[in-house]
Amino acid sequence: MDLDLLVGLLILLAITAGLVGALSGLGGGVVVIPALVILFGVPIPVAIGTGAITILATSTTTGAAYVRDRLSDLRIGMFLEIATVPGALLGATATVFLTHASLADTLLIALGLVLIATIPGSLARRNEELPSRVQPDARSRALGLSGEYQDQALGRPVSYTAARTTPALGVMFGAGLVSGMFGIGGGVFKVLALEKYLRLPMKVATATSNFMIGVTAAAGAGILFAAGFVNPLFAAPVALGTAIGAYGGSQILPSLRNRTVRLIFLPVVAILAVEMILRGFGLP
Repeated sequence: MDLDLLVGLLILLAITAGLVGALSGLGGGVVVIPALVILFGVPIPVAIGTGAITILATSTTTGAAYVRDRLSDLRIGMFLEIATVPGALLGATATVFLTHASLADTLLIALGLVLIATIPGSLARRNEELPSRVQPDARSRALGLSGEYQDQALGRPVSYTAARTTPALGVMFGAGLVSGMFGIGGGVFKVLALEKYLRLPMKVATATSNFMIGVTAAAGAGILFAAGFVNPLFAAPVALGTAIGAYGGSQILPSLRNRTVRLIFLPVVAILAVEMILRGFGLP
């Protein structure tokens, strides 16, 4: 394929990934990694390394916008990072060993299963606009894990407080592990922990996840780079396109309803998950 055409296609792909990542909180890696493998024939380790760069671009671009709109809760995000960063370091190390052991197909199947795991929880809460009857635990009250934002779609301020912090920390460790292994930022589990266990509004969960995935991806990106899994030919145009798409997403999210945000990424995730699993089993 002509180099100019390749770069152009990568940028277009990354713009889509950045938009989806910014709106869903999953990070653009859930689009970029499967697409690189399926459409461009990129080896899964290199796709994972590129995905980590995508996550950094998404988080960096959306971070300032979501903090400005008071959608990202920095206190909650930094509290939960104490669990995600160790998981990311462990996950990135595991990826290097699995790849050297010629288990790349296993990684493909596992990534597909991870993507499928994002769907049921979101479907179950598809009609919920704001969480109700939230009871903060002792740790949440002691650390002041609460906040308020102006909801443009509802036209009023929305207050929230974090609920069950202990299971959220456990899920966040798993999110870090997934991020380090698959380069997707672990946003699938971060949003789950933020919305299901902490009971934050979906837009706050999405925005806070976008902030957190950058920290988590940075923890694992160094290991992937040292292992030679970050190819500048793919990483550079993907980072550029992701930044453009993520900026667009950050301008759209505040005006959307929480229910809309929850449903944006489901069809894409489902299709790509099935494709990844089929490729892992060697099927066309």
